This record gives sequence, C-alpha cells and structure tokens, in this order.
Amino acid sequence: MHNIVHNVGVASQIGSYSDAIEVPPGARWLFTSGTPGLPLDGGLPADVSGQAEIAWGHIVSTLESAGMTVNDLVKVTHYLLHEQDIPAYVKVRSRFLGDARPASMLLTGAGLVRSEFLVEIEAVAARV
Repeated sequence: MHNIVHNVGVASQIGSYSDAIEVPPGARWLFTSGTPGLPLDGGLPADVSGQAEIAWGHIVSTLESAGMTVNDLVKVTHYLLHEQDIPAYVKVRSRFLGDARPASMLLTGAGLVRSEFLVEIEAVAARV
C-alpha cells in the first residue's frame, strides 16, 4: 500500500507538487528537522544552488537511513532567504525529487538560524 495523492488542480497550476497526500493506516513516519545546506566539514557554499545540493543530499541520506526514498515524502517545506533564488532552487529540487510530488510549501524572506544560510528544508515522509 502506498501514500495516496489527492489533486484538486491548484498545484498543477503552480509547480511540481501535489495538493495533498493521504497516508494509509499503519505507516511509519519520519520527520526531519530544518536541514540547511551545511556540509559536514563546515564549509558553506556562497550560492543557493550549492547549499540546496547539500541540503537535499542530507534529506536523501536521512530518508535512506530509514529505508525510505523521495517517493515516500508526503510534505516538504522549503525556506529560502531570497525570493530571487527560487528558480535556481527549483532546478535543484526538481533534480532530487524526479517524479515524486509531495505536498509542498515554499517560503521566502524569513531569517534562518544562521545569517549565511540561504536555504533550509523540512520534510515529512511516511512508508507502510
């Protein structure tokens, strides 16, 4: 049994995500903390694409550690510091998600935990 996609037509007019995802009973849930594009060695790329690559790499690694993939994502919240970074960020996100279409929310302009962070990703996954 898989998560069930419910689309009413709003998401398809905006981007590559689903309007809603229903998780069947008995699923295992995984919630990530806000995940910045901070490499494990501490060196931080100066651009949103580089930070997004690292942040999505951390999300994928976390999913894999739980025996999950991006296809198990049910909700992703994307935080970008600058609105002008949306196109570059979406390119990276699209490459990592492929055909996966979790429910999604993207916010811009919020200050992140460290001033040099340009992106942070929070994800929820569920797998039966």
